[in-house]
Amino acid sequence: MHDFQMLNYIKDTIQNMPNDWLKLTTHRLDIYNEKLAKTQFITQFENLYESNDSSNKSLSELPTAYDYIRLGHPLSSILEWTIGKLNNLNAENVISFSSETMPLLAILRTNRLENRATRILYTDTLPKGFNSDLLKSVYNYNFEVEQIENLETVEAFEGTTILISKQKSIETNFKHKHIDFYVNLFEGLGSVLLVSAEEKNSFISDIQHVRRRETIAMTPANCLVALEAFTEQKAISMTTNEVKNHKTEVTSIINNINATSGEVLVASSGLSMQYAIMMGLVNNAQKQHPGKAIKFVVPPNCYGGTNDQARRVAACLENVDIVDLPVDGDNDMVNSVERVLTQIANEDAVPYIIAEIPTNPRVEVPNLEQLKAALTKKRKTKNNQDAIAPVFILDQTFCPNVQFLANDGILSDVKTIAYVSGSKFPSGGKCTAGYCVANAKAEYLIQPIATHLEISDNEATGLQYQILAEQLPSMLTRIAEAYKNTRDFVNYIHEVLPEAKINFVSEDLANQGFTPSVFSLDLPTKGNTSEEREAYKRALNLKLINQMITEIPNESKYCVSYGQLKGCYWTVPATSTQGTTKEGDKDYIARVSVSPDLDLEKHKAVFLDFAESLKFEFSNI
Repeated sequence: MHDFQMLNYIKDTIQNMPNDWLKLTTHRLDIYNEKLAKTQFITQFENLYESNDSSNKSLSELPTAYDYIRLGHPLSSILEWTIGKLNNLNAENVISFSSETMPLLAILRTNRLENRATRILYTDTLPKGFNSDLLKSVYNYNFEVEQIENLETVEAFEGTTILISKQKSIETNFKHKHIDFYVNLFEGLGSVLLVSAEEKNSFISDIQHVRRRETIAMTPANCLVALEAFTEQKAISMTTNEVKNHKTEVTSIINNINATSGEVLVASSGLSMQYAIMMGLVNNAQKQHPGKAIKFVVPPNCYGGTNDQARRVAACLENVDIVDLPVDGDNDMVNSVERVLTQIANEDAVPYIIAEIPTNPRVEVPNLEQLKAALTKKRKTKNNQDAIAPVFILDQTFCPNVQFLANDGILSDVKTIAYVSGSKFPSGGKCTAGYCVANAKAEYLIQPIATHLEISDNEATGLQYQILAEQLPSMLTRIAEAYKNTRDFVNYIHEVLPEAKINFVSEDLANQGFTPSVFSLDLPTKGNTSEEREAYKRALNLKLINQMITEIPNESKYCVSYGQLKGCYWTVPATSTQGTTKEGDKDYIARVSVSPDLDLEKHKAVFLDFAESLKFEFSNI
């Protein structure tokens, strides 16, 4: 290591960095430009480096690198910048993963879609989750694997060449003219992918999209371990957490909350969990119903990550299709389920339904008795054979306290798998880990899901298990307290701005246990045309959000969040969580998330000021 200036600067940066870099899972959207994700942060960070400014004040003023740490964060960006400098690569050419296998799967996915061959070389061992047979038969990837001892023996290859090697230090300075990508495995931390061949830069956005949807970036805690090892000029070593005990505790708590007794799976994020669910179900369908088409039924305006990932999976598999399930607004989930399942039954296909209850962002709950009837209804194929019964994949992130999976629960007769995003109520925003559990009727599906969670190497980290073990015991209490604050705030908004349309659960639904702490706000608008009215409403959304975060900067935050321990969080789903949703299905409304701990009276006072400012403009409404 000869660049002592960089070593010392990184050391000072680590010492002076804002606490949020290590602690937060969501970051501010008001200082974030999605089109410049990572690059804007890196450009300004490099300016600080050039001027040798590592003060806490300057670091705190850097723009948001990514809006959500699942996608990346300041520490992953700095780790990638550092490794790039050491290898004479741009920071964009270095991508860190919490998973050891997902960088490989990212390249394989791109090559699958481009019909390009892939050669995987390795020096020591392959990542432990790497399963050639299933990657070829289930994921439909095409590749060859070869162990090598000497890089000098590597010859040219018509396609893409990846070299996998285990590393003890981030100082990996080597290049080979016949190697396009280096995947460096850092045991216990994850991996770092280097795009070394300039002609392969076109892969970068596709690889970043895999990290965005099917896995997560190396966690802040693990990035810090790597950077500290670099600054101290020593080999990377991980402290051993009591993972086994934490896993046992987390499993017990989740089963107790859900009134289940089967195996619990915990992944690095909610989308990591959903990816394993989807691939596990595809694998199971191939075995149980060989040759039959597989249909994933997904609401077109649900959380953008769910929608996008489902379509990305289908894009790689010839026998998998996506079927839209309209659920919000003028559409009723029960009627949509009935129509879609009848259609799929007629085609003699395998139906998998992914849905949120309550829905996001409209916070609607279907008639559960009618939904149960639609899901359990016996249907016939066009040849008058018994149709394949659906599997219901329930995203219950908004209400993880509702016991859908109990033996006497509303969905006990439906094969149901439920999963929850862990960055919300399970951890209170302290980590991203999500979990999955099944009811008795669907318990047999957990094993194939576990297999694909292992293949993607997307299990929760030791620290994530520890955080869940600490936070889950208080989850039900936090849900109850947050709901009380939300109901109070909703009632107040209705009182002072009755022209606004509020989407929130009814008192009756709350008495049934549906007590979310998020609501959507459809503000009043004006204009002579629908375009003018829509433009005015969008501007009004931002005016409200800016007023809240400006006047209550310590509690109100413009970010994608829910179920946090403190504060109030504001976003516009169409520009955040629905980022990849089709434009016509997006919701340009304000979504508000309320925590169990905030100055509610102050929030009411600021909202009243906002409402009063509209009185003159809307006096004729």
